[in-house]
Amino acid sequence: MELNSVLLTAGGSIGFFKLVNCGVSKLPLPETACRNAWKWRNICTSFTHSLITGIWAVLCFFLHPQMAEDLIGTHSVFSHTLVSISIGYFIYDFLDMVLNQKMILSWELLFHHTVVISCFGITVLTGRYVGFAVVALLVEINSVFLHLRQILRMANLAEGNLYRINSMVNLGTYVVFRINTLAWMTRWLVLNRDNIPLFSYTAGSVGLAIMTAMNIVLFYRLLRSDFLKSSTPTPTDCKESRGQGEGKKET
Repeated sequence: MELNSVLLTAGGSIGFFKLVNCGVSKLPLPETACRNAWKWRNICTSFTHSLITGIWAVLCFFLHPQMAEDLIGTHSVFSHTLVSISIGYFIYDFLDMVLNQKMILSWELLFHHTVVISCFGITVLTGRYVGFAVVALLVEINSVFLHLRQILRMANLAEGNLYRINSMVNLGTYVVFRINTLAWMTRWLVLNRDNIPLFSYTAGSVGLAIMTAMNIVLFYRLLRSDFLKSSTPTPTDCKESRGQGEGKKET
């Protein structure tokens, strides 16, 4: 994809997620979420991004299996578009938090988004490491359940069977699609050190180190909150990482 196409795709993504946010604002709001309507809209928008990109990332490897054999130079327009759209989402979410939330409450996610935008930006501008970026977006599969967990808590549904089932699925997918994926990415980066320029290798290493640390902290928080002790959910729970995502979004 040319630079103009990348900018157009990322810009279109920003606009799309802004529309999603506006659409959520038109839907009925749970009474328990009224105290923080912005957070409800933000989490629902993040849930939409995770659902789209999680499925899309799997399809990238299913439709173009050659990419799994060469994460550096082989990719399809389909996968390149996915990374560009994700950049747009992270830019949108960054701005949404800056404009609507106190810095002290969102600095972790703002830092996370800055790292992701930088790493993904290198990918789409150089046309290299697209496969590696798509692997990183597999963590969004877990983010679906992370965001659903927050939605259920804000809707005061944290004591039902749905929440308990989601908590177990969330923890399982966290291990598979976050911890294992980050570990595999770190191993791949080390094994392919000789094939990667110093700048890209450094950026990737620093980004993975930050993501790993943030996700370990989040995993402990989730384990403590949902399994190690009883917790009383409140509508104003701190927004746990979303990504990439999470949990911090992570990538």
